[in-house]
Amino acid sequence: MARIYIETTIASFYHEVRTEPEMAARRNWTRRWFDAAKTGSDELVTSLAVEAELEVGNFPGKADALALIADLPLVDLNDSVAEAVDAYISHKVMPNDPTGDALHLAAASFHRCDFWVTWNCRHLANANKFGHIRRVNGILGLGNPALVTPLELLQEDTTDE
Repeated sequence: MARIYIETTIASFYHEVRTEPEMAARRNWTRRWFDAAKTGSDELVTSLAVEAELEVGNFPGKADALALIADLPLVDLNDSVAEAVDAYISHKVMPNDPTGDALHLAAASFHRCDFWVTWNCRHLANANKFGHIRRVNGILGLGNPALVTPLELLQEDTTDE
C-alpha cells in the first residue's frame, strides 16, 4: 500500500473544462487514475494547503474540485514542515513562495508519502529537480516521494491516447 499526496492540479484537472487535446488528455488520465486509486488499497492524502489554493482560485469546477478532495485525510502542516519549506527555499529547491510548491513538497516529504501526484511539471514532476530534492531531503532526514503525474501511475495501456 502506497501513501499518495494529492496536489492541487489533480483536483483541478479532474474537473478541467478546456477542450484542447492536451487538456482533455490530462483530464481523462487524471479521472481514470484517481477513480481507480480512490477505490484501491493505496492511501490518498492531501493538505490544507491544497484546499487553500483551490479556495483562492476562480475557475470553472472549483466547487467540484474542492468536493473531490473533501474526504481525503489531511497531513499535518506542523513546525517541522515549515522548517523544511524554509530549507527548500534557502537551498533553491523550490521558488520563494512558502505557501506554494515548497509547502506541498515539505508536507509530502515529512509525512513520508511514497508518491506526490501532480501535473506541475515545471517545479515538481521534473526529472531535473529529483537529485536536488533528494540531496536536501537527505540532509533534513525526510522521505523522498516520487514526483509523478497520474499518467505515470495509471495501470492500464495508454498507447491509444
